[in-house]
Amino acid sequence: MLQMESRWIGQGPEVGKFEEEFSRRFCAELPTVAVNSGTSALHLAYILAGIIPGDEVIVPLFTCTATNIPVLYQGATPVFADVEVDSLNLDVAHVERLITPLTRAIVCVHYGGIPCDLKGLRAIANAAGIPIIEDAAQALGASWEGRSVGSISDFTTFSFQAIKHITTGDGGMLALRDPELVEKARRLRWFGIDRIGKQKGAWDHKVHEVGYKYQMTDIAAAMGRAALEDWEETIGLRRKLLQAYREGLAGLDGIKLLGTELSDQCNAAWICTVLVERREDLKCALRNHGIESDQVHYRNDRYEIFAKYTADYPHMDFLESRYLVLPLHNGMRVADVERVIAVIRAGW
Repeated sequence: MLQMESRWIGQGPEVGKFEEEFSRRFCAELPTVAVNSGTSALHLAYILAGIIPGDEVIVPLFTCTATNIPVLYQGATPVFADVEVDSLNLDVAHVERLITPLTRAIVCVHYGGIPCDLKGLRAIANAAGIPIIEDAAQALGASWEGRSVGSISDFTTFSFQAIKHITTGDGGMLALRDPELVEKARRLRWFGIDRIGKQKGAWDHKVHEVGYKYQMTDIAAAMGRAALEDWEETIGLRRKLLQAYREGLAGLDGIKLLGTELSDQCNAAWICTVLVERREDLKCALRNHGIESDQVHYRNDRYEIFAKYTADYPHMDFLESRYLVLPLHNGMRVADVERVIAVIRAGW
């Protein structure tokens, strides 16, 4: 167990150590910038990608609002892409149809830890000459074609919010492929100030760009470093739980587990989502046995702030009443999954 033996409470040496250790484990040693939330990491990615008012950004229709609200910070237009029926990730074919001369980036979320089709998205992004921004808040430990999520795209963001794979209370990380953007990212997370220069007494006391209070604290970073020590145990448990759901629900009529075609080493196993007929009846049956289930995320065009950006989304329309998240978290054991499965198999 790591212990803080430092005079630092705010951003200090623990933050740099956490960045380095995280990068080695998940990002193939790409530069990383630790911040105070996954939302902050996304906002920095949008700024560094050059997104400005008047731009269009293709974003997931189905995600936490934190993915898309920072697009509005930039005065840009979110262009929602429909979902794939088998994963609730971006529908690559729909993304391709949404590209216009105003498109400046494609944003993808690896829903529940199921990796998106990064090969298909990369082909579209390359043809358009635009970056991919991965919201990997749910995908710590996921991989695509043998490469770790966090080492692939122009920008990848992670979340250490309370219920993620690992937590720092709250926090986030931004991984960058372009090393020339790192210093700007570090200035932006700390009010636009050259913090290294300030600490060395070499800062010219000028702020040349608008920055933010997005820095991570040493307290949070120490928590993150401690969580990394237990990473293999954490991801091993979650994958074991997901595998238990996969085996227990196999062959059961009226319910389908998302991501069943993925290997355990590919799926980050953040949550367990099923497609089910008569969802509300199943929720009620589970609730009667003290088992919580819910939708967790919702299509963003149902929120007032995004309502004017809506269009036709046939896949999401089909799935809207069918998807349900079953319990999967670090406090569970396989016996708990078996209990959930027993209730489901009893009917609803």
